[in-house]
Amino acid sequence: MLTSFNSVIAVQGVGYAFSHSDAVGQAIVVLLLFGSILTWTIMLDKGLALHRAVKLSEYLISFARNSKTIFGLYRSAHDNPSPIARVYMAGIQQLMEFQNLSHEQVSMLQTQGTPPRIKLTEAQLSAIHTALEREVADQIMVLEKRIGILGTAVSVSPFFGLFGTVWGIMLAFTGVAAHGSANIGALAPGVSGALLTTVVGLVVAIPSLIGYNLLTVTIRKLTVYMDNFTEEFVAKVKVEQLEMGK
Repeated sequence: MLTSFNSVIAVQGVGYAFSHSDAVGQAIVVLLLFGSILTWTIMLDKGLALHRAVKLSEYLISFARNSKTIFGLYRSAHDNPSPIARVYMAGIQQLMEFQNLSHEQVSMLQTQGTPPRIKLTEAQLSAIHTALEREVADQIMVLEKRIGILGTAVSVSPFFGLFGTVWGIMLAFTGVAAHGSANIGALAPGVSGALLTTVVGLVVAIPSLIGYNLLTVTIRKLTVYMDNFTEEFVAKVKVEQLEMGK
């Protein structure tokens, strides 16, 4: 009962403060609310996409480490949208070009569990490594898409709120000076409208900061996965080349 009463009072207080704000304060509140909708949309969409990417990447990494040859992951990664799969396919495409292999031949090698029998040069191994690293950089750019918007919301929202508060308090005291009386009835409406922008600014900034940190940690995790996978891919190719020499 008390909680419901407090909620009603809070809603009425917000409405009262908004109605007693000037055009600048109301515009800042509307702008911040729009920013809140935008940031929540980005956080939910990006969060689900990154969660799926992590799960698919972890599956492929586990599968790759248990594979006997470098082509053992080909079928699973071909239609997989995860960053690890894209990095793997970039390296495989370069390797297939050097080995003069078609899709059917790669599928056959995967079924037989045997590595290709063509010796690669150091320059070709370096080119494969470069292709993997280039794809890692491209995937990082894809993962970080729209993350900058969250960072901007975290940084800018409190300043918008502070600007609205300072502006509103300035007008409130100007009105008090014009009327020549400093009673609470004359001061409270302007101050309440001024403080509303700070409240809304924090409401936007706090969830955005939490979401930004969580998404950044997930992107860093995927980046480490891709870097490690790149080294493992090159190492496995070199091991197969050594075994071929024997």
